[in-house]
Amino acid sequence: MTIEEKQLVELLQQPESKAKAFANLLHTYQKPLYHLVRQIVLLHDDTEDVLQNVWIKVFHGIDNFKGESKLYSWLYRIATNEAITFLQQKRRKSGVNFEEFSEKQIGKLTSDAYFDGDEITIKLHQAIAKLPEKQQLVFKLKYFEELKYEEIAEITGTSVGALKASYHLAVKKIEEFVQNH
Repeated sequence: MTIEEKQLVELLQQPESKAKAFANLLHTYQKPLYHLVRQIVLLHDDTEDVLQNVWIKVFHGIDNFKGESKLYSWLYRIATNEAITFLQQKRRKSGVNFEEFSEKQIGKLTSDAYFDGDEITIKLHQAIAKLPEKQQLVFKLKYFEELKYEEIAEITGTSVGALKASYHLAVKKIEEFVQNH
């Protein structure tokens, strides 16, 4: 943890400075966390719902943050877990399997007013939707978020070797999908 992060965490954990420090945290991490969650859940409105839960958890959980990981890793882990939980609950309610649910989400993506992608972006998301859940997550964190394997390992609790293998397999499957569709 950097000195700046350590100071911010100290301010967040003191009742008299928590509100101002939280506003600073929100300002610093709102866009990166939005981007992260958006890559996982795809739709803007769903992203906003997930982020509300993330910030509530962060506000209430910051007092228990021990600084054993970087602050952004802790935030990304919360955001990733919230996004995954959100999708699992939504998928259960819809009564379809993981792949069908992912494909439905992509179908809704083109009608999302906040989506500004093109045909290639849609095709990439279609290819990603064909991947198993874990490979999807690893691919999105590595490709879209440009995180290092060590950072992804900290966020997901998975070994670097397993992440590299998952990413490699995901890339192969995506390349295959794009070539055949």
